Amino acid sequence: MQDIINRIKGFFFTFSFPKMPKNVGIIDLIQIIIIAWFVYHLILWVKHTKAYQLLKGILMVAVFIVIANILNMDAILYLCKSLSVAAITAVVIIFQPELRRVLEQIGDKNLLDNLKILGGTTDEEAVRFSDQTLNEIVRASFEMGEVKTGALIVIEQNISLSDYEKTGIPVDALLSGQLLINIFEHNTPLHDGAVIVKGNRVAAATCYLPLSDNMELNKNLGTRHRAGVGISEITDSMTIIVSEETGNVSYAVGGELRVAVTPSELREQLHRIQKLSEKKEPNSRFRRWKGRVKHEKAAGK
Repeated sequence: MQDIINRIKGFFFTFSFPKMPKNVGIIDLIQIIIIAWFVYHLILWVKHTKAYQLLKGILMVAVFIVIANILNMDAILYLCKSLSVAAITAVVIIFQPELRRVLEQIGDKNLLDNLKILGGTTDEEAVRFSDQTLNEIVRASFEMGEVKTGALIVIEQNISLSDYEKTGIPVDALLSGQLLINIFEHNTPLHDGAVIVKGNRVAAATCYLPLSDNMELNKNLGTRHRAGVGISEITDSMTIIVSEETGNVSYAVGGELRVAVTPSELREQLHRIQKLSEKKEPNSRFRRWKGRVKHEKAAGK
């Protein structure tokens, strides 16, 4: 036992941190800013993809290797060393779509947009959408419910819905109640699928959404409701569903579905997500991670 304790002490005391330079210059500060910027965006990327689950797996493997090193498990260490190159190659292959997407996002972003965090937010930037947009969404939803017109409206929050927006037809129009009603009118070219709302504008229509495989959902709910719950499981969006059979208006947030809500309940929920500083509950965030991993595993089969 004492031998194992000595090995643990020897393993950790062999680490040494680099010495800080005595004189910190402008180049050093620039390097720190650049590294911090890349680390910040790496964390965001990990947060918004299935890389979070991979990171947990890598940490568990790293802990196992440390223990094997302390206990001098030579056979296990040899196998880990032999498989390390193949494991890195496999990770790159598995995450090729995510790596390509993050490089595309870096190329599309304006550096000045990323520096806005240094200047604070204005009153216009303090909310995701205006009160007029909120009222138009509520009015259109219940007017469509009265005539039993099915609708699926996805409202973007912090996590981008660009990937799902690309599956539909671009609209890029100022949101109004009449526009939403016309889009979902029966036998019109854009009525089938979901509408994605970004801020005060309708970004796209006829978008395809992932279906939820939550077995606890009511079996009487159709594909439209499962799609609304599915997108809320893997993103932080809010989805409004108007039933074509009953005319009921429901909404899904964080993987949870509220069925047959009243106008005041829908308005209250929209007010909750209207402010940019609104914080999400940890449980809902965990459900979104869990749902995201399930959907991505199903897509990879």
